[in-house]
Amino acid sequence: MFSLKQPKPTFKSYLLPLPQAEDHIASEPRIKKLEPVLLPGEIVVNEVNFVRKCIATDTSQYDLWGKLVCTNFKISFITDDPMPLQKFHYKNLLLGEHDVPLTCIEQIVTVNDTKRKQKVLGPNQKLKFNPTELIIYCKDFRIVRFRFDEAGPESAKKVCLAIAHYSQPTDLQLLFAFEYVGEIYHNPAKKVNGIDPGGGGSGIGSASGQQTPLFETYSDWDREIKRTGASEWRVCSVNEGYMISTCLPEYFVVPSSLADQDLKLYSYSFIGRRMPLWSWNHPNGSALVRMANIKDVLQQRRIDQRICNAITRSHPLRSDVYKSDLDKCLPNIQEIQAAHTKLKQLCVNEPFEETEEKWLSSLENTRWLEYIRSFLKHSAELVYMMECKHVSVVLQEEEGRDLSCLAASLIQVMLDPYFRTIVGFQSLIQKEWVMAGYQFLDRCNHLKRSDKESPLFLMFLDCVWQLLEQYPAAFEFSEMYLTILYDSARISLFGTFLFNCPHQRVKESTEFAISKNIQLGDEKGLKFPCVWDWSLQFTSRDRLLFHNPWYIGKSAPCVQNGAVKTFKRSKKNYSSTLRGVPPALKNGIISEQEFLPRRNSLILKLKPDFLQQTESQSNSMEQYFRDWFAKPVDLHGVILPHLSGTQIKLWKLCYFRWVPEAQINHGGFITAFHKVSLLADEVDMLNRNLRQYKSNSSLQGSCSELDQSRMYFRANSLNDTSEAPDFLSSSFPFSPVGNLCRRSILGTPLSKFLSGAKIWLSTETLANED
Repeated sequence: MFSLKQPKPTFKSYLLPLPQAEDHIASEPRIKKLEPVLLPGEIVVNEVNFVRKCIATDTSQYDLWGKLVCTNFKISFITDDPMPLQKFHYKNLLLGEHDVPLTCIEQIVTVNDTKRKQKVLGPNQKLKFNPTELIIYCKDFRIVRFRFDEAGPESAKKVCLAIAHYSQPTDLQLLFAFEYVGEIYHNPAKKVNGIDPGGGGSGIGSASGQQTPLFETYSDWDREIKRTGASEWRVCSVNEGYMISTCLPEYFVVPSSLADQDLKLYSYSFIGRRMPLWSWNHPNGSALVRMANIKDVLQQRRIDQRICNAITRSHPLRSDVYKSDLDKCLPNIQEIQAAHTKLKQLCVNEPFEETEEKWLSSLENTRWLEYIRSFLKHSAELVYMMECKHVSVVLQEEEGRDLSCLAASLIQVMLDPYFRTIVGFQSLIQKEWVMAGYQFLDRCNHLKRSDKESPLFLMFLDCVWQLLEQYPAAFEFSEMYLTILYDSARISLFGTFLFNCPHQRVKESTEFAISKNIQLGDEKGLKFPCVWDWSLQFTSRDRLLFHNPWYIGKSAPCVQNGAVKTFKRSKKNYSSTLRGVPPALKNGIISEQEFLPRRNSLILKLKPDFLQQTESQSNSMEQYFRDWFAKPVDLHGVILPHLSGTQIKLWKLCYFRWVPEAQINHGGFITAFHKVSLLADEVDMLNRNLRQYKSNSSLQGSCSELDQSRMYFRANSLNDTSEAPDFLSSSFPFSPVGNLCRRSILGTPLSKFLSGAKIWLSTETLANED
């Protein structure tokens, strides 16, 4: 009988499928599998595949292919391609290599090559053409370009409209920080980068591991009073619950002779009910106070006299009070914004080949450096009043929350070495900016209300950088720290730089919590991440770049056993490298010979504008500056700025870091930073070895100690003579790859300026130099 079952096939093929077909099938989903890394509360709102990120305008060989994603926090370009021409990347743990926070976007431009059309996109505008290119102008001077040649036209249009919509929110609660914190409260087990992101101000601190005081509590203010020895001042809690003023902190410091009842009565006469705020006390008893204008004309003289008498009684010598009207002495916020716009136009938008011949004069015409000089000069004059004349200084401004933030902070940086440490500087920003009601929301323009925008905080960081550049051994932090701090103000995650005042944070976050059914308990509003928690953004290794290898450390003033340790000028720790004064400089003031500027120079036409004093007082001020600059610099005492045209410089790392043509490979400030870091690390190693030898500690304990270092660049051994890393450049630690929209600048005035040429020479002289 034959079986009905079919016989098994015995033929076996040894041929493989065609590789072209398999590769073709696999290549398509490769990009689609690329997914963004999302934070708690972050969602993808739109995306498009087959996008090309432009790296150069003259060639496409370096362009990257990938996916462009828009979330409610950032725009993210995801690619498997390695970044060309890049040898180093300073990684932010919150942002990818190609990510841009939505609050960092300045302008969005869509282009259609075929129709030769372009349009600046607003939040609720329609796009009538399919874009072939997207150009994003960022607030940190970056330009990012994407091409949609291979992408679906409708998908490209949708992602452009999504970016325009989410980068220009109409309400504060639409910023990402609210969704982020809401998700954390609903899911408390979630952690970011392995740590709890709620509240906190631990920060990186310093070698001592100190925490940054946030000045949200009574005790923080009380400790600051004791640190500065302000025995005749007290912490006032009259504004608890923001019952008096919504733009003041709940706790602040006032003269002990002023009763709470008087403060409540006087508050009605001040603009915004912003009563006088104590900022700092000099060891000689002089106080620094901030005050808004008195709007009640009839009561102005009486209240003003009452406040001044209270400040006088708080001085141990009962010295007079000197009032400085900042609205009359300094540029206003509109002028500062106009100068910043011109500076950005010069550094970012205009091609070098069109501006190189007049670049230095164009820089002068922005007036940015002139305003930097004005703030430094006026602050130095007020330092003289407190340090030499022993009088208390009152900074008066219309609302007392813009120019006074900058001036008060600069005065304290010049006078108190504690504020030149990392923890001290962060506490200064908390005290004089965040808690004093600086309007970060409006001035940083997070909601795109351009009429209120002004880069005062950037100008403050620039002024501090000028001091750091002139006295590098006096500051614990580096210019990388200042630059990254500026960048952090553009990340819509940290409550530090998100609000106009503490009350706004409490009010808006409480409303948001109610709408999301979040139980706050006894908390006053939601707790947002604090920018001083640097471990949220950077690894412990990368945070070492914040430390300045030139810094000569000294224990900060503190309270021990009830006794106040104050800083005093001593004969030790003088810097032998910072002696002498340029001939054109008289005591930090431009001399008579410099009134007429050279053609195309950066020496501005400035006459000394002294403090409306008598002639003898003016001579006394000149003598003070003359004597101060004649002595070696006490790095732990007062520092004063050099103000001549040759000493006030452009902050190249901050403003030129994204311009590849302005990059100096193996050059710039970082080369010296690298060498000094190695030397400082060698000294630390010798000190640790010496301590080990003296203490005869165990080998295991000594090895763990030897592994510790405060320097990013480390010496492999005491005899290490290794060359500088290949990735070092004047833009370090940033990588200036992106929209290369400029031609070469070699041999131009700008090239010589970047290389450190004497910028006070005329443009013609520079152009004719060999």
